[in-house]
Amino acid sequence: MSTDEPYTVELTPHVHAYVQPDGGWCLNNAGFVSDGHSTLLVDTAATERRTLALREALLATGAPLPRLVVNTHHHGDHTYGNGVFQPEAVVVGHDSCRHELLAAGRQLHLLWPETDFGDIRITAPTVTYSDRMTVHVGDVEVRLVHPGPVAHTTGDTVVHLPRQGVVFTGDLIFQGGTPFVPMGSLSGSLRALDVLRALGAETVVPGHGPVTDPSAYDATERYLRFVADVAEAGRAKGLTPLETAQATDLGDFAELRESERLVANLHRAYAELEGLPEGSPLDAATVFADMAAMNGGVPVACHA
Repeated sequence: MSTDEPYTVELTPHVHAYVQPDGGWCLNNAGFVSDGHSTLLVDTAATERRTLALREALLATGAPLPRLVVNTHHHGDHTYGNGVFQPEAVVVGHDSCRHELLAAGRQLHLLWPETDFGDIRITAPTVTYSDRMTVHVGDVEVRLVHPGPVAHTTGDTVVHLPRQGVVFTGDLIFQGGTPFVPMGSLSGSLRALDVLRALGAETVVPGHGPVTDPSAYDATERYLRFVADVAEAGRAKGLTPLETAQATDLGDFAELRESERLVANLHRAYAELEGLPEGSPLDAATVFADMAAMNGGVPVACHA
C-alpha cells in the first residue's frame, strides 16, 4: 500500500478510524461505529471521489451503510460528502454546525476553484443538539459532546465512546499538523483541551493525522500557548500578524505540517487581545492571503 493512500484502523471491535495521509489541507479523518446491523459514521470527506472511497472502505469491513452521519464541525473537508449517504442516513451535528454549514455553502470551491470536488450537494445536519447528546449503535454508547461555546469553530462536536475509551476529536487536534483556530477561538481551543482530558479516552482519533493518544493534548496546548505569547509580544511592538509571523522562530513547531497557519492563528489571537468576542468572523481573504505570503506567495494548496 502506498503511504499516501487512505487506510482503515480497527480501534476496538465495532469501531474503526479512517485515516487520510498525510493529514494536510483537505485530507481529514473519518470513522465509524457498527455492530453489523446499524452504523454511525463520523464525518465524510472533501470530495465525492474521496467520500466514495470511504464508503467502500466501510463496506469492506462488513458494516452496513450508515443510518447516522455525525459531523464534528461544518468545514467542507468533513462535510462535503454528507450527500453521498443520503437519503438513507440522517446527518447529526451541533446547532451551530448546521447554521455555519448552510452559511458557508460551497466554501472549499471558493478557496480552491481548481480542485475537482465532484458532485457535491451541501447537506446540513437535520438533527441537532446544543450541549450533549447520546445515541446507541447496538450496545455501543456514543456520546456527542459540544466543547464550546467556541473552539475550532462555534459548532464543534467531540464523539466519545466511553466504554471503548475512544474519542474522535474533530479538528480540536491535528496530529503532526499545525492547529488552526482563525474560525474559532484560541482561548476556547485551550479550554476544549480540558474537556478532552476529562473524558479519559486512551485512543484519540484527530481530525487530521494518524491515530494517537492523550499526549496530543499537551502538544496542542504547548503550540497554542506559544501562539498566545508570540501574539502578545508582536502586538505590543505594533507589528501586524503577518509581520509578527515572518519574524517568529518556530523552533520545534517548524516540524509541524502547514506552518503557514501561524499567521492565521495570530489573526485570531490579535482579535482576542483587542477584545473581540471569541468566534467573531475574521476577513478570510486577508487570512488566506497572509498564509500565501508565508508560503512565498504560493497559495495554500488543497491536497484532495
